[in-house]
Amino acid sequence: MRRLKISAISFLNTAPLMWDFENPTPETRNSLDKFEFSYTVPSQCAQALLEGTADIGIIPSITYATIPGLAILPDVVIASKNRVRSILLVHKKPIEEVRTIALDTSSRTSVCLTRILLTKFFSGPEREYVEMGPDPDRMLASCDAGLLIGDAALQVDRSKYPALDLAEEWHRLTGKPFVFAFWAIRMSALADWPGKYEIADVFNLSRDHGLEPQNLNAIARAWAPKLGLGEADVHSYLTENIHYYLDGENSEGLELFYRYAAELKLIPEAPALRMLGNSAFKLYR
Repeated sequence: MRRLKISAISFLNTAPLMWDFENPTPETRNSLDKFEFSYTVPSQCAQALLEGTADIGIIPSITYATIPGLAILPDVVIASKNRVRSILLVHKKPIEEVRTIALDTSSRTSVCLTRILLTKFFSGPEREYVEMGPDPDRMLASCDAGLLIGDAALQVDRSKYPALDLAEEWHRLTGKPFVFAFWAIRMSALADWPGKYEIADVFNLSRDHGLEPQNLNAIARAWAPKLGLGEADVHSYLTENIHYYLDGENSEGLELFYRYAAELKLIPEAPALRMLGNSAFKLYR
């Protein structure tokens, strides 16, 4: 039996999800030996699933609507109930006057969220979107606003750059949390795989171990110097800004996001949410 290939994201907010894979123990090693993993950016995780070079990936939630044959691994997401801190729209003009937006395209979900918020909730001129690397100085030198995601957003000097936290804006305007990403699997990869419905348990357990207090402290110690942040900032981000469970509120926010994206023709249609091992999407925590 071949090992399943995992494509993961090397961002701070995925560190708890990858805990067991990066810190195997005698108890978990037997299960983890069934997988091999590599790191990339969110958009490339989705591309790997589309091309079949990966079997499982942490994908931006928007890409689930565009890749056929996927199922969601139950219960594990990267979501925010309100402020997220790592998805920012920096701007040099009032939002209603913003005409040009530089986009860090490493997360397609955040790009779609930006378009939805500006189109549906902020009146203004017809807007132009330009792809650009995540450098706020360069973005604002040529555009009115710039989208920054992940670790680059966490490092933004908010005293220097006015910015909208897009998850906070989504919650303010819709009353819903926002789901940025989740584990998805190509169902065709499981054709000859025994115990296919137990795969989700491996990823749920890794998340649970990563969120144990002592392991969160270890993640904060490791990541704080990488990002130039204090350990307390890293810890609060993982425990207060990110939510890792697909509960009822998060599922409603995800469904609303798909509905808006379909209305604006950013995706062909709002997809049905197919959970591995479940025919209906009613898995709440």
